[in-house]
Amino acid sequence: MVLHQYDYIFAIGTLFAMLDAYNNGANDVANSWATSVSSRSISYRQAMVLGTVFEMLGAITVGARTADTIKNGIIPNAAFQGDAGVQMLAFTCALAAASSWVMWCTRHSAHVSSTYSLISAVAGVGVATVGASQVQWGWNNGKGLGAIFAGLGMAPAIAGGFGASIFLLIKFVVHVRKNPAKWAVYTSPFFFLVAGTICTLSIVYKGSPNLGLGKKPAWYIAAVTMGTGGGVCLLSALFFVPFARAKILKKDYTVKWWMFILGPLLWNRPAPADAESAAVPDYAVVQGEEHVHGSSRSLQTESLDSESPKKTDAVLGEKNLSAVEANKPSYEELAKASEAKLNSRLYESQGPIGWAMRTLRDNPMGPGQVYEKHNVKILAKRIPAMIVCGLLYGFYYDIHAAQTGTEGTPDGDRMKRVYANAEKYPNEVEHTYSFVQVLTACTASFAHGANDIGNSVGPWAVIYSAWKTGNAAAAKAPVPVWQLAVLAAMISIGLITYGYNIMKVMGNKITYHSPSRGASMEMGAAITVLVFSQYSLPVSTSMCITGATVGVGLCNGTFKAVNFQRVGLLLFSWIMTIPVAGTLGGVLMGLFLNAPHFAPS
Repeated sequence: MVLHQYDYIFAIGTLFAMLDAYNNGANDVANSWATSVSSRSISYRQAMVLGTVFEMLGAITVGARTADTIKNGIIPNAAFQGDAGVQMLAFTCALAAASSWVMWCTRHSAHVSSTYSLISAVAGVGVATVGASQVQWGWNNGKGLGAIFAGLGMAPAIAGGFGASIFLLIKFVVHVRKNPAKWAVYTSPFFFLVAGTICTLSIVYKGSPNLGLGKKPAWYIAAVTMGTGGGVCLLSALFFVPFARAKILKKDYTVKWWMFILGPLLWNRPAPADAESAAVPDYAVVQGEEHVHGSSRSLQTESLDSESPKKTDAVLGEKNLSAVEANKPSYEELAKASEAKLNSRLYESQGPIGWAMRTLRDNPMGPGQVYEKHNVKILAKRIPAMIVCGLLYGFYYDIHAAQTGTEGTPDGDRMKRVYANAEKYPNEVEHTYSFVQVLTACTASFAHGANDIGNSVGPWAVIYSAWKTGNAAAAKAPVPVWQLAVLAAMISIGLITYGYNIMKVMGNKITYHSPSRGASMEMGAAITVLVFSQYSLPVSTSMCITGATVGVGLCNGTFKAVNFQRVGLLLFSWIMTIPVAGTLGGVLMGLFLNAPHFAPS
């Protein structure tokens, strides 16, 4: 029996579920792809495409398990006493509170955990609905708040251990060798083996209940997992190694990306006579005078250069130096100048984004209220431009320039220190791992889709099942695959349109990135997330990738190689998420559930 009297609650719950998934993509998917983009292994546009594919795969095949924890593990289903309407309202309020908090944080480039935001909101709603005694604060067979929040401390540490172990393995097997590029090429199939095995094990061993793969016998699971992992490893040895050997070791610049399908035929392919002069992509993150991004020549240098030659000697005097110091641009001026440089090439673009940026720049709002006639005319021009910018701005945003910080500011000086204390490895070696990192990034994205889809789809599935059947007990039913697919699509839209706002404060903002480091970070985080998801624990991807990033950064042998101020801000935002989201959820539910109303006449 469909509860048509609560159609509006179902509609509102659906909107907030989609908003929560959008914010998940804009905030948390940066975890999966910020390292690859920061390492220059792939572009942001490539991350959009690959992220869409693998987020959806992970959500559909594995995502239903963590969704079940959020549906039934925090508030026991019996606590609703069979009232499907109250159950719908409870999870709608939880989605509203969690999505609102994450949206605010994303707007201000605060990287928070959408997982813990939703869990805290559900707990707050549970207190307001059925009382604190009914909320599962303990372990509850691995599905209660005790088990979930245990991951708050365990997940970053475990991910840091995995990430550091993988990078140290690369370091001692490849980087310290006399010919590291050769070792990098010939050991690359190992990473294909690890990634293929992890993803296959997750899908086959404990995938979505609708796929029925969890009912297979142990020998079937072992055979498929090892067979797939070994098969991927073999294919990489046959096709990727010859391709990488020709492209990197022989420096054959005539080899195109699609030629990997030639496999062994590339082994004896002669290299061009001028192969040694072939350019190798530069993966170094720099913050210098000639860097083309936002950290090029400082305003102070430009102001001195603008002085006439006659004044050059005088500037060296103490008096003039004091004057220059007094006229030095402020932090706000430097930040605005840096942002202007980031947007300068957008204004010159001939595409839609160029038109939109120029329209916004050349049509500022006039004096007076917004409803004044001249402002209404300006709005008619600005609104379409704002929509175009909202959809396309991320395609052109220079994430690397934003991560290096603004030169001449405390943030810029801090990033210089971090980069200076990280060892740089040959570009040929890093180029090898740029290919491997695409695989590890896809694995991390698969892991994110498998785990974090439960944040949005769990409450939405409860709302839908209660509305459709009129029975609160229906929340125990499996999550429909179509719901997983819809919210996975919303996650991808969030990444595409607004993910840059979080990526710019991640990646190189925490520690120096390179493809070999990034591959280690992503694989360490992916292993941790998938291990937790197998036990139906919705662990935070944010915490896993941050822990792995710090773990790999510490492998440089000094604390100076890690920006602990940024890490501290992340930790603070994670901790604040719990009381803020929980209070928001509880207040909303308490207001709606106990709101005064007119008595029937």
